[in-house]
Amino acid sequence: MNTVNKNVEMTEDYADQVAALQAGSFSDPFSFLGPHVVKVGPKTYTVLRVFIPSALSIAVVLGKTVTNMTRFDDSQLFTAVLDAELSAKNYRLKVQFEDSTLYFRDVYSFASALDEQAMYLFNEGTLEHGYDHFGARFINHEGVQGVQFSVWAPNAKSVSVIGEFNFWQANQHYMRFHPASGVWDLFIPGLTADTSYKFAITTVSGERLEKADPYAKKMQQSPGTASVLQQTFQAPIYEEEMYERRMKRNHVESPISIYEVHLGSWKRRVGEQNRYLTYRELADDLVPYVKDLGFSHIQLMPISEFPFDGSWGYQPVGLFAPSSRFGSVDDFLYFSEVCHQHEIGLLLDWVPGHFPTDPHGLNRFDGTHLYEHADKRQGFHPDWNTCVFNYDRPEVKSYLLSNANYWVSEFQLDGLRVDAVASMLYLDYSRKDGEWIANKYGGRENIGAIDCLQRSNAVCYKNAPHAMMIAEESTAWPGVTQSVDHGGLGFGYKWNMGWMNDSLGFMQRDPIHRKFHHHEMTFSMAYAFSENYILPLSHDEVVHGKGSLLSKMPGDDWQQFANLRAYYGFMFAHPGKKLLFMGSELAPRDEWDHNKQLDWSLLESEAHTGVYESVKALNSVYHSTPSLYEVDGSPAGFRWIDCDNAEQSILSFVRFGKKQSEFLIVVSHFTPQVFHHFRLGVPKEGAYQVVFNSDDKQFYGSGVQVIAHKQQLVQSKAVACHGLDNSIEITIPPLSTVYLKYISA
Repeated sequence: MNTVNKNVEMTEDYADQVAALQAGSFSDPFSFLGPHVVKVGPKTYTVLRVFIPSALSIAVVLGKTVTNMTRFDDSQLFTAVLDAELSAKNYRLKVQFEDSTLYFRDVYSFASALDEQAMYLFNEGTLEHGYDHFGARFINHEGVQGVQFSVWAPNAKSVSVIGEFNFWQANQHYMRFHPASGVWDLFIPGLTADTSYKFAITTVSGERLEKADPYAKKMQQSPGTASVLQQTFQAPIYEEEMYERRMKRNHVESPISIYEVHLGSWKRRVGEQNRYLTYRELADDLVPYVKDLGFSHIQLMPISEFPFDGSWGYQPVGLFAPSSRFGSVDDFLYFSEVCHQHEIGLLLDWVPGHFPTDPHGLNRFDGTHLYEHADKRQGFHPDWNTCVFNYDRPEVKSYLLSNANYWVSEFQLDGLRVDAVASMLYLDYSRKDGEWIANKYGGRENIGAIDCLQRSNAVCYKNAPHAMMIAEESTAWPGVTQSVDHGGLGFGYKWNMGWMNDSLGFMQRDPIHRKFHHHEMTFSMAYAFSENYILPLSHDEVVHGKGSLLSKMPGDDWQQFANLRAYYGFMFAHPGKKLLFMGSELAPRDEWDHNKQLDWSLLESEAHTGVYESVKALNSVYHSTPSLYEVDGSPAGFRWIDCDNAEQSILSFVRFGKKQSEFLIVVSHFTPQVFHHFRLGVPKEGAYQVVFNSDDKQFYGSGVQVIAHKQQLVQSKAVACHGLDNSIEITIPPLSTVYLKYISA
C-alpha cells in the first residue's frame, strides 16, 4: 500500500468540520469520518479521516504495512489517501498518546447493526423486545466483538457515546442518525463489561445534555448517574413441570398469599455499617423465612434503579436495571432462581405511571419533551412532582411494553404489580378544573394509557402464560380484570382498595362505636365478585404518619393485639387473595421506616410472637382449605349466615369450595365481650371442628374455648337459626375470628 502523491491527495479545507468535531457537536459523522472511496481519473482510492482527541500521531496498520496519517493544521483530525480498499476487519489505527501507544478498530468503518424491521415495530408502538435492540449490547458485528449502542433521540442535533473508555469526551464517538426511526447508533469494538457510559446529546438550540441509557441493564448506584455495560445474560430455563406448577400457583383458583418486601429495610447487616443485604444474602435469608411463614409469593417494592432512597423505588430512572444497591444482575437472577426452587412466586412492583425529573433521566431527553407530554396539564404529575409518560407516542408504548416483557420473560418473574393505575387511566387524576385536557371525545379517560396497559398485559400473558398482572387501581373502573378481547384492561388481579379502606376504618373505631359502622365490614361483599381481587394491607397503610397496624387498633395493650389477630383472621377468610407488608407478622408499634431494618427483637415478646404465630397458622389453614380460595371469584363460594348482627359486632359467613360438601364457617367478633351459648345457623347437619381461633393462648389470646372444654367437635342440632334448618351452640371469644370446618354428618 502506498500513500497517494500530492497531485491526487484531497486538499479540501476541513476547518468547519474540525470546529464541529472539537465542539462535540457533529450530526453526520459517517459522511466525513472513516474510509471513503473516491475516484481520481481511472484510479480508485480510499480517503481515511480519523478524529481522536489527545492523539499525537496516528498510523494506519494494514497487514504488515504501517502508513502515517497527516494531521490537519493543529487539530485532532488526521487524514490519509490510500490506494487500498479498507474494511472494518482489515485495518487498525495505531494511536500515539503522550504516555502510551494504543491500537483501535476504526468505529467509522463499520456498517450499522440496527435492525430496520425492529425499528419499524418500535415506531409503530408494538416492539416488545426493545431491550434486544436498544441500549448497549455486546455483539459480534462483521466478525468483531464489541458493543452496539442505540438510542432514540429524534430531535437531537448530535449524539455521542461518552464513558470511561474515552475519558467522557463528547467529541470522539459520534453516533449515526437514522432519520426514518429517529434512532442513533454506533458500534464500538473492544469494550469490556462494567464500564460506565452515557449519551452526550447536543440539542437543536446548542444545549449539552448528558443522559443515562433508558435501556441500560445496569446503572451506577447513587450518587453515580452513569449506565454500566452489562454482558448479555441467559434467562433461566426451567423444566416444563416447573412452569406447570407456577401456572397453578398463580391461578385465580389457587391460594395466593403475598409477602410485600422493601429489600432495603427488611433486614440489614447492623454490625457492618448498617449495610443492605445483597440479593444473594436475601435469597438465603428472606426466601426461607417467607416459606416458613407459609406465604406463596414475595412481592418486591420497585427495584428498577432509582436515585433517591426515600422514593422507595417509585421514582425510577433505570427501568431495565435491577438496583445495584443489592448487587449485580447475576445476583438478582440468583435471587429469582432461589425463589422458584423454594416454590415461592416472585412479583415485582412496576412503575409505568411517571418518572422523576433528574437531569440524567428521561425528562427532556433530547432537549424536547420526548417521553413526557410538553403540556404540563398532561405531562406533569402534581402529587409527586414527576413527569407523566406520553402514552400517545408509539415509541413510548414500545418502551414500556418492552420493559414489562423484560421483567417477566428475561428474569422469569411470576408477574408485575402495576403501580398507580388510576393515575394513568384518568386525565383529570388529582387535577382541578382547568388543569387537565380532555381526550378527543371530550372525556376524562386517557386513551393512550388504556391502550398501553392493554398491550402490556396481553404481551406479558402471551410470552409468560404463568404470569400474574396486578393492578393497583383505586377507583371503580369497569373490567380491570376482564380480558382485552372483551374490552377489559387485561389484568389478572386488582387490589381491593375499597375493602382495605372500609375495614381499616372500622377496625380503628372503639368497639363501643363499631355497631354504628357495621356496614364497613359488609359492604365489600356487594362488589367482591366484580373483579379478581387481592386484599392488600400494604406499605401505604403504615407510613406518612398513619402509624403501624397495631397502633391503629383501639383499646388497651391486650385488646390491640387481639383486634389485630381478629382482623387478620377476617382478612384470610374474606374472598380475595391476600397481601401483607413485611413486618405485619411482627405487629410493630411504630410505623415503617425505610432507613432501618424491621425490629426483630419483637419476637422476644410473647404478644408479638403471638401475632407471628397467628399469621403462620392462618397461612397454613388458608393453603390447606380449598373452600377459602377455590371459588374466590364467584358468589357460589360465599354465603352470609348473619351480616346484620351490628349490636354484638359479630359477622358470620360460609366459604364453599368447588365441592359444596367442603365448606368452612367463619365467625368474626369485634367487641371485648364473651358470648356463651351462642347459637349459629349452619348450612348442613353434621359435626364441626375449630381449625383456627385467634383467641388461642398460643397466639397471646385469652384462651376462651369455642367448643365445650375437652370436646374436639360440636354436633349440629335440628334447631332453625339464621334462616337455616340446623345450628350449633358455641362460645364466641372476645375480639376474635374463629374458623369451624365441616367434618361429616
